[in-house]
Amino acid sequence: MPLLPIPKSYAGASLLADILIDKYVNHLPFYRQIQMFRQQGISIAPATINGWFQDVADLMRPTWYRLRELVLGSDYIQSDETTIPIINNEKHQTIKGYIWMIRAVMSELVFFHYDHGSRAQKVALQLFKDFQGVIQTDGYAVYDIYENKKGVLPIGCWAHSRRAFEEALKEDKARASYALEQIGLLYDVERRADQQNLSCQERAELRTRLSYPIMVAFEKWLVNEYPKVLPKGRIGKAIRYTYGIYHKLTRYHLDGRLKIDNNLGENAIRPIALGRKNWLFCDNDDAAENAAIVYSMLGCCKASDVNFRDWLIYFLNNVHSYDNDYSKDLADLLPHNFKKAQTVTN
Repeated sequence: MPLLPIPKSYAGASLLADILIDKYVNHLPFYRQIQMFRQQGISIAPATINGWFQDVADLMRPTWYRLRELVLGSDYIQSDETTIPIINNEKHQTIKGYIWMIRAVMSELVFFHYDHGSRAQKVALQLFKDFQGVIQTDGYAVYDIYENKKGVLPIGCWAHSRRAFEEALKEDKARASYALEQIGLLYDVERRADQQNLSCQERAELRTRLSYPIMVAFEKWLVNEYPKVLPKGRIGKAIRYTYGIYHKLTRYHLDGRLKIDNNLGENAIRPIALGRKNWLFCDNDDAAENAAIVYSMLGCCKASDVNFRDWLIYFLNNVHSYDNDYSKDLADLLPHNFKKAQTVTN
């Protein structure tokens, strides 16, 4: 008999792959899948499917740790957080937890991290303690600690600033429209660079020539207008937010590799936002961490344009060959390397 993914289980790789994809790609909770199996005359107990999910997550865990090494070992990452509902057995209700997304921009690897639902500074300190390079985030104050850390350059996200001014349109159309026009000019430079397929060096030179003067003039406008608006109004908050992180927002123009915003990272988070509307919550912290593991792997599949099912079946059929052979690198099992191997084979 071939070695099955889960010892002493009749579940094959294709069945396990379909169950995970239905939940974490198609957003079908396990109980709905159980109902669908029942309609086909197949009875699977909820405890059995939950056990399979736990076992598959355990199989992925070592590769997930290897993925984390690769992501945090890169020199340019994007980071963001999103909520995930967790059942609190003591309070007998769901509470709001947080899951962290870290994306290696140049290698397009994405990693999700869960630490008891916290987004506190202590999580960031532990998560990024050895990181060296550029870290792109929104204006969340936790990341301010890296402003003075040697070897780390924090940069901002213009998309978050743009949203703040979009929210202020109904309150102060004149000021908000002007701000959005200036931000739009910065994005026009990026579109021009994309259309001309410029190299990183050429993009940086274009930004210095066109974007930097816009940013200088916009900063003067922010300084001039802030005393004229209500601090607690929407336009006041938008101006304060933008000016407070302006030094981070403008740094992207120094290096053509750097992105103007964190949108690619937010796109990686979107499946979680869609999923929580369907499967509603995680049973506990362990289930949430297992979800982070699965989302990491499937996020890498999406980023590398790898078929979810093909990769999952490959992973489940080959992961045990790494159990005792320590000369093998678990990174070979990751979706982007699977794609390379398939390309060579073809």
